Amino acid sequence: MPLIYKEFKARDPNMRQRLMQAFAKLIQLAAEKLWAYGVLAGLLLVPACQPEPPLLEQIKNRGELVVATQTGPTTYYRELELDTGFEYELAKKFADHLNVKLRMIKFSDLGSLLQAVETGQVHLAAAGLTVTPERSHRFRFTSPYQQISQNLVYRSGTAAPETLDDLEPGELVVIANSSHSENLQRLRQEHPDLSWTEKNNTAMLELLGSVNEEQARYTIVDSNVFALHRDIFPELRVAFNVKDAEPLAWALNKQSDPSLYMAAELFFNQINADGTLEEMRERFYGHREFNYVGARTFIAHMDYRLPKYEEKFKKMASEVGVDWRLLAAIGYQESLWNPNAISPTGVRGLMMLTLRTAQEMGVLNRRNPEQSIEGGSRYFKKLYERLPESIVEPHRTWFALAAYNTGYGHVMDARRLTRMDDADDNNWFEVRQRLPLLKKREYYSKVKHGYARGGAQSVHYVRNIRRYYEALVWATEREQKQYVPAPQNVVAMRDELVH
Repeated sequence: MPLIYKEFKARDPNMRQRLMQAFAKLIQLAAEKLWAYGVLAGLLLVPACQPEPPLLEQIKNRGELVVATQTGPTTYYRELELDTGFEYELAKKFADHLNVKLRMIKFSDLGSLLQAVETGQVHLAAAGLTVTPERSHRFRFTSPYQQISQNLVYRSGTAAPETLDDLEPGELVVIANSSHSENLQRLRQEHPDLSWTEKNNTAMLELLGSVNEEQARYTIVDSNVFALHRDIFPELRVAFNVKDAEPLAWALNKQSDPSLYMAAELFFNQINADGTLEEMRERFYGHREFNYVGARTFIAHMDYRLPKYEEKFKKMASEVGVDWRLLAAIGYQESLWNPNAISPTGVRGLMMLTLRTAQEMGVLNRRNPEQSIEGGSRYFKKLYERLPESIVEPHRTWFALAAYNTGYGHVMDARRLTRMDDADDNNWFEVRQRLPLLKKREYYSKVKHGYARGGAQSVHYVRNIRRYYEALVWATEREQKQYVPAPQNVVAMRDELVH
């Protein structure tokens, strides 16, 4: 035992116990200090030892895919708390493929949208973006899902430019930060006098409206956008293509790891192989047959005839739960909104009701426009609700429209022929191919309701109503300068074009 301890022990018999207690206290304090420093060191060392998981894993862990887009008829729009649009539905399918939720962020300015992708504010952009050399340096693009061209558009009645050299300064307006602007920058090397104005916070649909109203002389829009709105702007023309065959694709951050990009590539490979992508293209674009005289006539009737019946359409739409513009489109296809219309077969009135249907719906006077609209609206809704539950939107609306035209029984017969071919009888694309067959004995002899002369006509009928409906939608929303279509149950009409 050390001498100093002996000396202190002689003076204080309890010295050993107090020393042991003090020593234990020191050990406890040291342990606490070491634990704190250890935790801190551990926290500082974790990022270095455990790298951040790949982007795809982060998205799955968070359960959310964040996508940038713009509002428009080819991208994304919202009505009555329902979302739709080609880009939206494509992104929704991808989110479902990843088993995560989709969150769309809308950008009114294209430059801000592209910046959001670069800074990682969003995971990708699904906004109908054209793949250009300049953008390829900034972003990682998926495989393209569509090809478009750049149309230079002008208004009929003015001299059509033959080349870019025919454009005077201040006559051409395009969207800022767009592929159109990038292409013009390149073309300026060949056309040194070329000039144009760039507008922020605008959309191609607004620019079409500006040219139509002669607020601008020329603009450049994508061919798919122009094709969607030829019926709305029958006076607009394409002078020439400023650029041909450009691909549309999703844009991803080029600095992030490629995990999300690879998942998107696998997704596009899958929907290409199983036909999903082709069906979506057909649904939203399809083949359009532009008729200048028909478009002009429709616009004239929309201005002079529709106002007489608009409130009645709205009232019935509220009662039966259908977009009033869909009911109005049916009325236009049936009679051009003429309450005195009559066909050789005896159907008559604004909604062209047969005598039997009128009696069934309680219509006493088929030539009374209010009674006709009420009876036709209720009859359409009855057909819609009568369809089997297995038929879902958007197909359900198309089936109901076809039944309104050619009869419920014949539509069910066409579904039977579809099943006999081992095809999907809940899919309008499949069934519409069989409807024209019902006028051939080898086919109508196999089904319950027999011969149907108007099967092919009903396919065109649905196509035409969709076109009228879209025109009505934009016309009623043009003051807001945006495209806001009807609820999802009538967006059905977007898919119905016939080759």
